Amino acid sequence: MEDDGQPLLAAEPESALRASTDSLDVKVKRPFHVEPKNIIADDPQERVSAEAAILNSRVHYYSRLTGSSDRLLSPPNHVIPRPEEIYIYSPLGTAFKVTCSDQSAKNPSIITIFAIWNTMMGTSILSIPWGIKQAGFTMGILILIFTGLLLLYCCYIVLKSPKSIPYMDTSDWEFPDVCRYYFGKFGQWSSLFFSMVSLIGAMVVYWVLMSNFLFNSGQFIYNYAHNVTVTDDEIGTNGSDKVICPFPNVDPGSNATFIYLDQNANDTSDAFAHWWSKTQTIPLYLIVVLLPLLCFRSASFFARFTFLGTISVIYLLTLVTYKAFRLGFHLEFHWFDHTQFFVPEFRLMFPQLTGVLTLAFFIHNCIITLMKSNRDQRNNVRDLSVAYLLVGLTYLYVGVLIFSAFPSPPLTKECIEPNFLDNFPSSDVLVFVARTFLLFQMVTVYPLLGYLVRVQVMSQFFGNTYPSFFHVLLLNMIIVGAGVLTSMFYPNIGSIIRFSGATCGLALVFVFPALIHMISHHRQGTLTWPSAVFHSFLILLGIANLLAQFFM
Repeated sequence: MEDDGQPLLAAEPESALRASTDSLDVKVKRPFHVEPKNIIADDPQERVSAEAAILNSRVHYYSRLTGSSDRLLSPPNHVIPRPEEIYIYSPLGTAFKVTCSDQSAKNPSIITIFAIWNTMMGTSILSIPWGIKQAGFTMGILILIFTGLLLLYCCYIVLKSPKSIPYMDTSDWEFPDVCRYYFGKFGQWSSLFFSMVSLIGAMVVYWVLMSNFLFNSGQFIYNYAHNVTVTDDEIGTNGSDKVICPFPNVDPGSNATFIYLDQNANDTSDAFAHWWSKTQTIPLYLIVVLLPLLCFRSASFFARFTFLGTISVIYLLTLVTYKAFRLGFHLEFHWFDHTQFFVPEFRLMFPQLTGVLTLAFFIHNCIITLMKSNRDQRNNVRDLSVAYLLVGLTYLYVGVLIFSAFPSPPLTKECIEPNFLDNFPSSDVLVFVARTFLLFQMVTVYPLLGYLVRVQVMSQFFGNTYPSFFHVLLLNMIIVGAGVLTSMFYPNIGSIIRFSGATCGLALVFVFPALIHMISHHRQGTLTWPSAVFHSFLILLGIANLLAQFFM
């Protein structure tokens, strides 16, 4: 009699319920709708057992209890057949075996790790030596390690955030969807805004660098074709591996351009210098090539060339290794004193490095998408950690070697440029190859970034990713105009990277992940005071990181 008083659906322990709903894959665990009679495999045969019929009845029962969007009364794991036993049933009573095509399309861990590494290896790698110089050698290394660990933890929060939402199918959610769930329309639009800051900031940096690489590549070709040599008046070292100081005794961020040509050059050199200017003409020339590419309806063509990014990074690492071997190490440790050729080990300008590193380690807006293709979802945290380790080691390798090998004396460490390739003359063949690789890579990646901007902006405002050619052209002209104006009047990629990194990092790296973590655990009743203090401290770090950029 006591059993008669029990409800038909007894409440399960909370931990068991959570385990059942968390492991539910709605795409796989769909209820059967038609009672099967036979199953067609390679040879038609009767293969429906009594056990299969019982399972079918159970799943059909659960499907009638509640809607498919409610995960509370979803079929538990033991009711669902194994993936290899799932069939598609037709109203005629026949069924066809489902092949695990989704699983075959998944990537192993090694592919996922290098996909994250390749995605994060952007233009920031060129500014890491400059950032270490701004912070000081010792402090720069410590900040790089600390920032990498901090952003890894914030990325881990982002990766786990969809699974912390109960009773909803979040299998196809991205981080903006999570922000909308917790913060409403404000979260949705603010995440879109800060995502646009990171994308458009990257496009502006790309335009500045493409102007730089095109200028130096054209200068190399012109000098080689006309037998023009760079004179010794250029400030730099002697020898075959020459290192130059482009802006001696001036602000490294200034827009100065010095071109020293052989005195025997004819008047055509003056005409070439007039029409081939890094800041006056080259940014305008790029419009002819890149603006039409931005207006393509689909970016699938450019996605085929993403392998150029891996080749460019590998060649850049090889170039850095070769230059460091040829130049040797030039280090002196002065902890707080500034000398003629060396900078202190600890400098108050270290927030410039934190701003650069925030963008260098930034992958938070797309990490959920990247991890969906991982074959074994249980290894997501491990693979993400390994990827961050590889990225941090790559940045550390480039930054330490370039800073250490920079020849001081005769040059001062203050000469290290925001783009360390600018410390090598345009006549350097190996550096010319690196600039050419990077130029072609950026020409193919730039339309992809523009496509991402267009999809997010147009879909939010017009509900269509390509409302009309006029809308797309107007958006692209605004983006291109920002790149051209920056290249002409403020081509300092170090400052652009640190400001855009600190701005987008404020919301997408520090504030939103920390708030989502605290709100989620508060609703579950598991939020502790140490955790609340630590995640509040993360929010303060993000605010301080952005504000400090305006005082450097």
